[in-house]
Amino acid sequence: MTRRTTGWKLILFYVVLVLFSVIYLYPFLIQIATSFKTDSSATDSPLSLIPHPFDPSAWKRIFGIGGDNSVPIMRWLGNSVVITLVVTAARVFFDSLAGYALSRLRFRGRGFLFGTVLAVMSVPGVALLIPKFLMVSYLGIYDTYSAMVLPLLVDAAGVFIMKQFFDSIPVSVEEAARIDGAGVFRTFWSVVLPMARPALITLTILSFQGSWNEFTHFLVTTQSPELKTLVTGLASLASGDLGAGSQYPLKLGAALLTTIPVALLFFAFQRQFVRGANEGGDKG
Repeated sequence: MTRRTTGWKLILFYVVLVLFSVIYLYPFLIQIATSFKTDSSATDSPLSLIPHPFDPSAWKRIFGIGGDNSVPIMRWLGNSVVITLVVTAARVFFDSLAGYALSRLRFRGRGFLFGTVLAVMSVPGVALLIPKFLMVSYLGIYDTYSAMVLPLLVDAAGVFIMKQFFDSIPVSVEEAARIDGAGVFRTFWSVVLPMARPALITLTILSFQGSWNEFTHFLVTTQSPELKTLVTGLASLASGDLGAGSQYPLKLGAALLTTIPVALLFFAFQRQFVRGANEGGDKG
């Protein structure tokens, strides 16, 4: 009797799990289906999962097939890819360096600096918009790629994650390198950093997602159409600045294009992401 009850509970659990999965995935399925509809069909049957008639015109506009470049989505995609790759690589490197310094080096003001990092993490991002605008304007880089990239190269949360992970690594593993005459950077690069793979993957995913989906920073540091990213360009498209009509297929196709890279990256490294987050939090 107990086994039968347990079996029914397990079946009920999986039924509920599948139900919630369908509810969660349904908007994404609508997004895919709508991107292959006509404007009128998307307006008349917004929740239909079957495009009728099937129309790839939105994707032709996205990829510039047919000479229609009125919505330069591929230019936005190129900007997003370049900025995201540069920012992610820089964050992983600089956050790792800063985290290692706070974890291993003993210097005056170390505790104060770490407290400052924690304080920065508690500041809402919207509160930094005006300082960012004033900073890039003062430096004379407003409305340039430099303004889009430089303020994002270091992230307080990334420094915190790496510092916490380095704290969990015994100092004894670095002794052999020091005996062989390796300096601080050599020890960091050749001994400690390879051991921090889970934390590095976690930081890479968070940095990629954060810079790919960044909106407010680009909004206050740029104004030229050629500097738009997928996110800011999609916002312009949704607001009706780039054409009349609903344009639901085009909008949802661009939104799908925005979603795919982050989803693929997360699903590819989800196990390491969870492991790195847990190991980084053990010392927190």
